[in-house]
Amino acid sequence: MKSASRYWVGGLAIIASFFVFIVPFAFIVLTALKDRKESATREFSLPTTWHFWDNLVQVVQTRDFMLITAFVNSTILTVASVTALVIFGAMCGFIMQRRPSVWTSIAGFLVLAGLIIPPAVVPTIWVMQGLGLFKTLHGLILIEIAYGLSFTILLFRAFVATIPRELDEAAIIDGAGPIRLFFQVVLPLLRPVAVTVIVVQSVAIFNDFTNPLYYLPGSQNVTLQLTLFNFQSQFNTSYNLLFMNILLITIPPLIVFLFFNRQIVAGMTAGAVKG
Repeated sequence: MKSASRYWVGGLAIIASFFVFIVPFAFIVLTALKDRKESATREFSLPTTWHFWDNLVQVVQTRDFMLITAFVNSTILTVASVTALVIFGAMCGFIMQRRPSVWTSIAGFLVLAGLIIPPAVVPTIWVMQGLGLFKTLHGLILIEIAYGLSFTILLFRAFVATIPRELDEAAIIDGAGPIRLFFQVVLPLLRPVAVTVIVVQSVAIFNDFTNPLYYLPGSQNVTLQLTLFNFQSQFNTSYNLLFMNILLITIPPLIVFLFFNRQIVAGMTAGAVKG
C-alpha cells in the first residue's frame, strides 16, 4: 500500500509539474513563432506560418540593438554581484561560526532582519542619490549584494559548522595567517555551498526586474528584463515579439538550472545533513 501510494503521489507531482512548467513554456515558444496578427489571439495552437527568424531579428535590432546592451549589462551585474556575494558571504559565515561573541549575536540578528524586513525603496534611492550611485551599474551591484547577503551568510555559516576545527588549528600551527587560512584551507572546502549560492543568486539577479526598474532607470543602463517594455504599451502590444524576447531571456537561466540542479540541492541540504 505504501509503495502504491508513493507511485500515485509521484505521478500527481509529475502531472502538476507538467501543467505548471512545461505548458507555459510551450505557450511562450509557440507564440514567439507566430506573426503579429495570429499572436494577438493568444491561443495555445501551432502557428499557421513560422516566423522564428523574422521575429528573432526584429527583437535583436529593436531600438539600436538594445537587447545586446541589456545582455552585457545583466552579465556584468550578475558576475560582479555573485562574486562579491560568495566572497563576503563565506567570510562572514566563517567568522560568525568560528568566533562566537556578543558581536556575533548582534550580527546574527542583523542577518535575520535582512531576510525579514522588506526593502525600503524611496529611502534607498535617497541614500544612493546622496552617494552619487543612483542610475549607475555599480550602485545596482551594491544593491544586489545587500539584498542577497543575508541568505548567503546563512548558507555558508551552516556549512562551516560541518568543517572540523582541527583543520583550522593544524593550519595555524603550520604558520598560516587568517587570510591564508580562509582562502587556502576553508574556502576550497566550501565548494558545494558556493556552487549553490552561485547558481541560485545568478538566476535571481539575472532575472531581477524590480531592482533595475527602481535603481537603474534609463535606456543606456537597461537590463534584460526591462527590454520587455519595448513591445508593449497602453494601447498596442506585439505579442509575437514580446514572447520571443521572453524566450531569449529565459534560455540562459534555464540552461544554468538544468546543468546545476543537483549541486543546488546538495548545497542546500549539506549543512543540515552533516550538522
